Order: sequence, then C-alpha cells, then structure tokens
Amino acid sequence: MTPDEDVALLVKRAAAGDQGAWDVLVDRYTNLLWSVARGYRLERSDAADVVQVAWLRLVEHLPSLREPERVGSWLATTVRRECLQLLATRKRRGTTVDDQILEGVPAQVAPVDSQLLTRERHAELWQAFTGLTERCQKLLRVLMVDPPPSYQDVSASLAMPIGSIGPTRARCLDRLRALLEESVSGAGASS
Repeated sequence: MTPDEDVALLVKRAAAGDQGAWDVLVDRYTNLLWSVARGYRLERSDAADVVQVAWLRLVEHLPSLREPERVGSWLATTVRRECLQLLATRKRRGTTVDDQILEGVPAQVAPVDSQLLTRERHAELWQAFTGLTERCQKLLRVLMVDPPPSYQDVSASLAMPIGSIGPTRARCLDRLRALLEESVSGAGASS
C-alpha cells in the first residue's frame, strides 16, 4: 500500500467513525499544522485556536473530501487561510499582532555553564534565523516539524511548487550558515 493509499484509507475510516483512524490522522498532521500557524507569528493561544478550527473544518468536510489522500495539504491550506483571516480581522480592529518570532528555549537540567553555552548558541542561531527572509523562515519552520511533512503538504501549506522546495531549502540553510559565520566572526572581532 502506498503512503497516499494509506492516508486515503485513514480518511475513509475516520469518516466512517473509526476513532483509531482519526487519532492517527491527528498524530500525523498536528505538528505540521502548528508549524504553519506559528510561521504566521501568532501567539500560542491564537495558533492553538487556528489549529483547532482546521480540525473542526475537517470533521465537517471529512465525508465529502474529493482527494482524501491529500488531507495533509487540505489541512495546511485551511490553517493558512484561517491565519490570514485572523490577521486581517485584527488589522481591521486595530489589534496589534505579537511580533515575537520565537519562544524561549525550555530549561534543561544540566550544569549552569552548559545551560548558558546552550542558550548562547540558541540565541545566536535564532538571531541569525531572524535575518532570513520571511519565506525562508516559514519554509524552515515547516520542514523542521517532527515527523516531517511530505513535500506535497509543504507545497500546499506554503503555496510553493514541489520542485522548488529542496533547492529553496538548501539556499535558505546556506544563507543561515553565512549569517551565523558573520555573527561569530563579528563577535570575535569585537572581543
């Protein structure tokens, strides 16, 4: 059975009321949906709302999906639309959007100096990450979820041709490496 046939079967079983199939779909696609929502720089609570709305929309449309094997793409597109709608509503109302791009690194149980070095490396990485274009940031966020989404899902969530995902990813990572090297060499020069 191909992966597409497997997904289509899960969708059909979930539409027929199979809770196990539904749970597998949720496990398989939740990280992708969170990644897409967080790519729009939504606060955690807003991202949670958007992801929940996407699942609700799927429940409503599950029996009528024309291409059940593309449910991941369908969900990612739904999250993208919900994010855009939320941001447009906020703009009309004059509500500010939280510009904080990244959340703090979770605390680790390790020696203090180890934590400090890890935090410094993460801070350098995330500082360099903010120097990337918005397109690169969104792409890398989506590709870093676990388990990784299919290129078909990435394509749908970012409205990007499948054939350009790999080359764009490589260019984005090259740029991130260059930004990190500039940061390290700049810090060394100022010491």
